Order: sequence, then C-alpha cells, then structure tokens
Amino acid sequence: MSDSGRRTPLATVTLAQVRIDPVDMRGALDRIDGFIRDRSPHYNIGINAAKVVGFQTDSTLQEAVRGAHLVTADGQAVVWGIRALGQRIPGRVAGVDLTEELLAHAASRDYSVYLLGAKDEIVRTCVAKASRLYPSLRIAGYRNGYFSREEEAGIVSAIRASRPDILFIGFGSPAKEYFMKRYCRELEVPFVMGVGGTFDVFAGVVRRAPRWMQHAGLEWAFRLWQEPRRMWRRYLVGNTRFMLLVAEEIAGKWLRPAGRT
Repeated sequence: MSDSGRRTPLATVTLAQVRIDPVDMRGALDRIDGFIRDRSPHYNIGINAAKVVGFQTDSTLQEAVRGAHLVTADGQAVVWGIRALGQRIPGRVAGVDLTEELLAHAASRDYSVYLLGAKDEIVRTCVAKASRLYPSLRIAGYRNGYFSREEEAGIVSAIRASRPDILFIGFGSPAKEYFMKRYCRELEVPFVMGVGGTFDVFAGVVRRAPRWMQHAGLEWAFRLWQEPRRMWRRYLVGNTRFMLLVAEEIAGKWLRPAGRT
C-alpha cells in the first residue's frame, strides 16, 4: 500500500488519542481525488462519539483507525470536543453528507462506484436512486451485506474484479472498520468508505434528523426517539462516557505543569 495518502505530512488534531484530519467537505473530496489518482488502496473512517469511546478499549478498532488514510469528524460532539481542547477544525463532515457529495462528484469525474451492505432491497433502491439522480454515474456493482465470514474472500475477489474507484461499505460499527482494515490491500480499491446506515437514509427507509437538530448536535436524540430500544445504550451510556473522556482530557490539559507537553 502506498503511503502517499497517509495523514502524517498534514496537520492533524487529537481527541482522546484519536487522530483526526481537520478537513471540511471540499478538503475531503480533494484528498479522495488524490487517492484515486494514486490508484493504491486507501480507506476512510468517520469518527463519532461512540467510536471515540470504543477506541479506548478495542485494540482492533485502534489498529483500523490508525491505519486509515483519511479520518473525518463524523459527529458534531467530536467537533465540539476538539474545539474545547483549543484545537482548530472547520466543522463536521457527516458520513451521509460525504456519501451524497461523493456520488455527485463521482458522476462528474467519471469514477465508478460499488455499494456493499444493507438488505438486498435497500441496496438495490440506493443503486436505482443514484442512477436516477446522476445518470452518468458508473455503477461497478453492488451486493447486500448479509454473508458469512467464509464468503468474504469470494466477495472481496468479486469487488476487486469489478475495479471500482470507490467502494461504499454499509455495515454497522465496528464491523465496517474491521472489514476495511482486514481487506484494504486485497480489495485494491483506491478509496473505501464505511457509510454505516447511510444506505437506509439514502433509500428513504430511515429519516434523518431535521437540519436544525443536525447543526445543534442533537441528531443522536432524533435517532434515539426513532429506535429507543436499540439505541438507548449507545447514546445515553456512550455519550456519557464520551463527555467524561473529554472532561478528563480538558482537566489534564489545564493541570499539566507549565512547560510540559
């Protein structure tokens, strides 16, 4: 794998040991263009509060995040945490927004895309909608996300044979991060992006929070209202842990003796 897309030559910010690229949407698209020109495998991970919490104890997730070539601030809470620590970041690059921007961008740049994940009817709806919105978009292929570990090698081989420029992976976390880290080299796709539940949103099956809630950092509350039984632990327990992590880091910064880094 080429190191040409690595984050080390560029400035990064850090939150609870997670290194994040302080890019806006335009900056993210520019980086992706560079990855595609380079042609070697690269992948992106979007960081939200739950992933910051998981990073603290999950060594496999740590490896996946540290190996990523583009790490974006997917959650508004992450942006606030970074700024509370006195670091600069343009704002949030939400995975849903980046996916939709990237589909339009791919159509304009003649990039081909592959969609992997979600239920079969969902991913088919996404393909149909993307083709309708962007008639020039090249779809290299698509597949649902329901398969066994034993089937993975064949699926990776099929994706590699289709030679997409961009692969969207619609699994949950941390499954998509594990998959990208495990198969990035073998896929040979210039840019791989984990999109989580974005396929459900794009297909119109799941409603996204109103814009004002997104800007206010309350998108989690909307998701909790939609699916309280499934989401309560992630948001109520996870968000509390996230706030404690940020508070501890802020306290550590102010209590650190002068002159020490």
